Amino acid sequence: MSEEQRQVGAEEAQAAGAAPHKNTLKEELIEWLKAILSAAVIVGVIFGLFIRPVEVVGSSMVPTLHDGDRLIVWKFCYEPKAGDPVILSEETGLDEALVKRVIAVAGQTVDIDEDGTVLVDGQPLDEDYIAEPINAAHRGDHDYPVTVPEGCIFVMGDNRNHSTDSRFDSVGFVDTDEVLGKVVLRILPLSDVGLIS
Repeated sequence: MSEEQRQVGAEEAQAAGAAPHKNTLKEELIEWLKAILSAAVIVGVIFGLFIRPVEVVGSSMVPTLHDGDRLIVWKFCYEPKAGDPVILSEETGLDEALVKRVIAVAGQTVDIDEDGTVLVDGQPLDEDYIAEPINAAHRGDHDYPVTVPEGCIFVMGDNRNHSTDSRFDSVGFVDTDEVLGKVVLRILPLSDVGLIS
């Protein structure tokens, strides 16, 4: 074997053991774009199906929630339960999304006595979350007691004397299809970050 043949063989062997071809800038950009698009799709699915960010407008849920609070709402497979703070759609009668608390669900009976105490199925609610008891002017438009119809819920704000809710004809019983989800977390202001109950 000539010297020239040996040199060609050595070069071929060296080429075979060489490091793999490095990605070009174009290939790197394509990989980054794929990663970003995948992340965007995942975030879209999470926010489309599971959670939703919302902002509190008004004072109807004081002291639990305040005007400007930023919240995370859980909506995937959520079924309203008494005591849950919820977000209601703009179709509830006031042409704006509402934050309220579920007081009673379908089939339960709601009453408000002369002292402003709320009773469900004859039992007074233990409401350590309210700002103050309901005064006579805010008992609403119903002749109590009332029974919540099938497919509906009865809601109130925690700031009972400063809330338009199911006590009044402008909102009334809320169809469960109008419940966007349960408030689970406050994310702003940072000083009040935490779970909501």
